Amino acid sequence: MKVGIIGLPQAGKKTLFKILTASHGTERTADARKTLVGSAEIKDPRFDILVKMYAPRKQARPKVDLSLLPTIEKEAIAEGNIFKDIADVDAVCHVVRAFQDDSIYHVSGSVDPRRDIESVNAELILNDMIFVEKRLERIEKDIKKVQDKRLHQEKALLEKLKPQLEKELPLRLLELSEEEKKIIASYPFITLKEMIVVLNSSEADVQNEQLLHELQETYAPLNIDFIQVAVKVEAEIAGLETEEEKSEFLQALGIKEPALDMLTRRCITALGLMSFFTVGEDEVRQWLIRAGSTAPEAAGAIHSDLQRGFIRAEVMKFDELMEHKTEAQLKHAGRYYTKGKDYIVEDGDILNIRFNV
Repeated sequence: MKVGIIGLPQAGKKTLFKILTASHGTERTADARKTLVGSAEIKDPRFDILVKMYAPRKQARPKVDLSLLPTIEKEAIAEGNIFKDIADVDAVCHVVRAFQDDSIYHVSGSVDPRRDIESVNAELILNDMIFVEKRLERIEKDIKKVQDKRLHQEKALLEKLKPQLEKELPLRLLELSEEEKKIIASYPFITLKEMIVVLNSSEADVQNEQLLHELQETYAPLNIDFIQVAVKVEAEIAGLETEEEKSEFLQALGIKEPALDMLTRRCITALGLMSFFTVGEDEVRQWLIRAGSTAPEAAGAIHSDLQRGFIRAEVMKFDELMEHKTEAQLKHAGRYYTKGKDYIVEDGDILNIRFNV
């Protein structure tokens, strides 16, 4: 599962990508039209708490794949390749400049986050519209040559999508059946993807969330998630050597945790994923699975043998474990659950899989 980072020139995309991927990203060449790839660890406070509780010999955080896509400029839009790159990801992270700095130019001559969001959204919707129109033209020609039920189904679906785009609305707002999703699964629709907007603010403005709240309210009907980040400040935090130094820096700024830690968790939600944990003296590990997965499917994320030979899942709820302090007290309180194959795993579940193969 992959998140693509996009944005206009000088928005802070590359700095954000470098912080998120640390040493796990590739280096960009002089050609800014090339895509950078890397991975970012998911920072979850629950994981850190469980590591302290179990003091395991090993610990393993999950990761999300990231792609820093070419800058959205007139040349890139004209060539069209950038839209192919965006279509290749599963969710979109749009970095929008919200900081003022006269020494850094803005492609439009002034800083206006709302204008930049509208501009990029319009380009993405236009790209999807062009694809729909071209595909419908092709289907019309094919229908005249051969009678195929699937072509008629596809035509009907595309004619359902087109009015949505004509109203300048993203396709992700439409309710599609599983069959409809299968029909267009291979198509490069960008506005079907979930979107997160990162407002790149200055250190002075990052605690002022008025703009953030205004944009959240404006774009809530479009299912766009927002997070405010002072990318320059986050880079300074990431550059500190020890966790103690980072903690002191955050406290001095009145910040509970790095915004980028919250961003990685937002990415997971945007990808339709959630977390469960396995714990013990040997290892504490956080796993990512599709939201709505059953216990056997979660077991399969660990190893295929566990899913194949699944008997039951022993489940602890993270919040209940925190309430009762230890596993022993949790069991004594009757909060250690046994679940079968139909159990739908919930975010934060701590699982012990019993199996036999």
